[in-house]
Amino acid sequence: MKYTFSLDLPAGYRVQDVLAFHSRDSESVGEQVSPDAIRKGMLLGGVPVVLSAALPSGVCEADIDLPRARKVPAELARQIEAAAKNILGLHIDPAPFVAFARGDALLGPLAARQPGLRIVQSATVFEALTWAIIGQQINLSFAIALRRTFILQAGRQHKNGLWCYPEAADVARLEVDDLTSRKFSRAKAETLIRFAQLVAAGELDIEEREDNPIPTICKNLLAVKGIGPWTVNYALLRGYGYADCSLHGDVAIRAALQRLLGEETKPDMARTELILQQWQPHRTMAAAHLWASLADRPNESA
Repeated sequence: MKYTFSLDLPAGYRVQDVLAFHSRDSESVGEQVSPDAIRKGMLLGGVPVVLSAALPSGVCEADIDLPRARKVPAELARQIEAAAKNILGLHIDPAPFVAFARGDALLGPLAARQPGLRIVQSATVFEALTWAIIGQQINLSFAIALRRTFILQAGRQHKNGLWCYPEAADVARLEVDDLTSRKFSRAKAETLIRFAQLVAAGELDIEEREDNPIPTICKNLLAVKGIGPWTVNYALLRGYGYADCSLHGDVAIRAALQRLLGEETKPDMARTELILQQWQPHRTMAAAHLWASLADRPNESA
């Protein structure tokens, strides 16, 4: 079953940024990137979906493995379109940040060098949160390798061959040894499965709504053993498109600030937090520009 729709891409849309983010896994088990398109596999409501987004046209097509349905359910269509906006970086409008940064001595020149920079997100909140857990306290290349293993262990293969990123119910069925036998630390494996089981059982609500706002979500996430402030803030950025995430615990952010300030050592976490506070309520876009400033050091950016 096919579902086609179009998204309006803004003037000056940076196609290469989006392609680069989604092509970080050279083995491409869950994503395939060509010079003018992204294909992304995911499970949505238990249904395998491969989303194809043509760039820069913004035309999207979902190949949905739902053979007995006569039309795409409305909720599934909503989820597919939301995922497309996320992976194409359309959630946060960078214009307010650009206006804010123009008069800032540090951010102004940084923003001017990267006009139109956007935050590219994970397709779903669950993907962003599990990716944050996988990536915490390890380098990017190793995190990408673990993510690939995670998809192959918990995901499902679409009929066209691409692997779909798992949902909570899929991960909840894993045993810790399924991951520790494949280079996951026990702590990381236990956190992933514990988190997925809570979500799958309905004990942890990660969907943002009026009755479940971001502060409540953050409080509940921090109560989960193994999930700390960096993981939550990174998930806010990649999963929720929250505009004011403080990534003061991120090594790459500290490295970028060291370079920006012209200092010999990285600022510590406490000082980094103070520096970032002056850029409220635009700390998410500030983080994006700090990461972009390390483009010649790919293993330091997230």
